[in-house]
Amino acid sequence: MKLGYMTKYSPDAVAFAAANGFECLELYVGTDGFGIDIDAIGKKDLDEILSVCGQNGISIATLYSKVNHLDPDPDRRSENNRYFEKLLRTARRFGTDIVATCARGDADRSPADNLPMYREVFSRYAHIAEDEGVRIALENCPHMKGYPRRVCNIGYTPEMWEAMFDAVPSQAIGLEFDPSHLYWQRIDIVGALRKFSSRIYAFHAKDAEITSSQAECGIFGKQLPGLRDWRYRLPGWGGIDWREVFKALYDAEYDGPILIENEDPLFMGERRSMGLLKARDYLKPFMV
Repeated sequence: MKLGYMTKYSPDAVAFAAANGFECLELYVGTDGFGIDIDAIGKKDLDEILSVCGQNGISIATLYSKVNHLDPDPDRRSENNRYFEKLLRTARRFGTDIVATCARGDADRSPADNLPMYREVFSRYAHIAEDEGVRIALENCPHMKGYPRRVCNIGYTPEMWEAMFDAVPSQAIGLEFDPSHLYWQRIDIVGALRKFSSRIYAFHAKDAEITSSQAECGIFGKQLPGLRDWRYRLPGWGGIDWREVFKALYDAEYDGPILIENEDPLFMGERRSMGLLKARDYLKPFMV
C-alpha cells in the first residue's frame, strides 16, 4: 500500500507530499479549471508534471474525473463520453493504470432506470480500458440533491455495485472504495469490503460521523432547512472502525493506494494541510 491524498496538481502540492512522508497523489482531471485538462495538456506540460513528480519521489496513483457519463442531454453526454474515453487512452502516459470516477447519471431517474444507459456507455469504456491496460475505479459517493432526495451517482451501494458488475462484467471496471459514504448510510462497511475485495482498485481514506439523533429525523434524513444529520471527518475523527477496515484490506491482499480525501469541515481552508498531516499520522500505524 502507498499513502497519498487527492489534490489539484501543482508543484507545491507535489513538494508538500514529498516533504511530509506521502508516496502518491490522486490528481483531478477536467475542464473546470480545477484539474488537468486532457484536451489542453501538451507533451511539454505532461513532461513537466512527470519531472516534478519524479524529482520528488511521488507517483501518480490515479486520475480522477467528475464528468456525468449518463447525462440526460444527448449532446452533453456525447461530449462527456468522448472526454472520458480520451482520458482512458491517456492515463498510462501519467504512469498510472487507474482512472477514478463516479457513475453519474440522470438524477430524475432511479438508479435502476439508469442501468440500460450505464450498460451502453460503460461497455464502451470497458473495451477501451481493456485495450489500454487501465482500470476504471468507481467511487461510491451518492452525490444526492434536492427533496425527495435524488441520487446522481448510481454506484452508491453494494446492491448497485452488483447490478453494475452484472450489466458490464469486465474486470476493467471496479471500485474506488470510500467507507465514509457507507457509514452515514448505515451500510456494513467491512462486509462490503470483503464481498467486493477483488474489485477494489483504489481506496479513499475518509471518515464520517452522525451529528444528530436518527430518532429525530428517521431514515429519510432531515426535511427542514439546515445541516444534514452527518458530516465527513478525517480518518479517526468519525465513527468508522479503521482497525477492522484494514484487517479486511489485508485479508484481501489489497496493495493499491490509500488516498486521503479531506472533506472535514473543521480542517478546510487554512487548516487543510494540517488535516492531511493528522490523517497521515492516524493511518500510518495501520500500514506496513
